[in-house]
Amino acid sequence: MPHPLAARAAGYDEPPAGLTEEMMARLVREFYTRARLDPLLGPIFEARLAGHWEEHFAKLTDFWSQIGLRTGRYEGRPLPAHAALGLEPEHFKTWLALFEQTARDVLPPDGARFFSARAHRIAESFQIGLNIGDKAMDFRAAQRDRDES
Repeated sequence: MPHPLAARAAGYDEPPAGLTEEMMARLVREFYTRARLDPLLGPIFEARLAGHWEEHFAKLTDFWSQIGLRTGRYEGRPLPAHAALGLEPEHFKTWLALFEQTARDVLPPDGARFFSARAHRIAESFQIGLNIGDKAMDFRAAQRDRDES
């Protein structure tokens, strides 16, 4: 999968024609079915969503439909919902690999490329927002740098 900026330049910024609501629902349901079985991701999802999976499927279908179909239905704030989960870069690496494989398995090739590119942007944004990974900011070092200048 190309870097998110390269994907944007390669034309993956606009959703491809032919995407449907049914495709969004299938992508979400299949991805979370697989994620629940993943030894790294499964326990995190089950701890938060046990007994609430159908609501989560509906919410995430709205989220991905907004991205792929421009439905405007999703009204959540995804970053705060993930802030207390103790996520690390390895979680995002696993999430991306599983999401990309699921997208390739259930969507047409253009749709899989589009959603994979979007997933990479989302993962990068979340890691920045959670201050983890290679773009994490060492606030103490930044403060020292400001104090020394």
